[in-house]
Amino acid sequence: MRTLIALTLAVIVLASAGWSRSNAFPPALRHPTLDAADSLETTSIAVPVIDPRIVVTKHKRRLHLFSGENLIKTYRVGLGLSPVEDKNRAGDRRTPEGEFYICMKNSHSQFYLSLELSYPNQKHAERGLRDGLINRAQYNQIISALGLKQAPLQNTRLGGELFIHGNGSQSDWTWGCVALDDRDIRELFDSVPVGTPVIIEH
Repeated sequence: MRTLIALTLAVIVLASAGWSRSNAFPPALRHPTLDAADSLETTSIAVPVIDPRIVVTKHKRRLHLFSGENLIKTYRVGLGLSPVEDKNRAGDRRTPEGEFYICMKNSHSQFYLSLELSYPNQKHAERGLRDGLINRAQYNQIISALGLKQAPLQNTRLGGELFIHGNGSQSDWTWGCVALDDRDIRELFDSVPVGTPVIIEH
């Protein structure tokens, strides 16, 4: 009986101090509080989307799908295991920032469905050349592919094979990709073509 009373008092004390189960997880793995302006809609969108573009806001863990200038859907996303900074090199587990485009759609992805991002972009390639992560020939290959709207060179020290894909958005768990819930990547996958612009902002 005394043990039960002690446990009850401990729960009351923790509750009054504002403790919750979510506090047991590291801050980097928890999603920020959802602002009222970022409320997620559950209604389906009309397909196809005219003049689509995608904007990912990392600090809010949100992906916004636009049709022209009109925002038509917002999705929750998970990011890389090191979600705050811009990507610098292979293995840093960071989600890159900047302007990209979808360079491939994979309907047989190990993460349900995936949209490949055109990383590294010119900014990352220039920084990589300056820092000695890539050589001039690799830099030229990346810039040439970007000019043709193709997939840039992937197997360098800058890293690559970054996608918007499925398998869940509840935490930051990827190696630098943008992860959605499967139902959401299904809708997005069906809504946008190869070449769709993607902006990833801090």
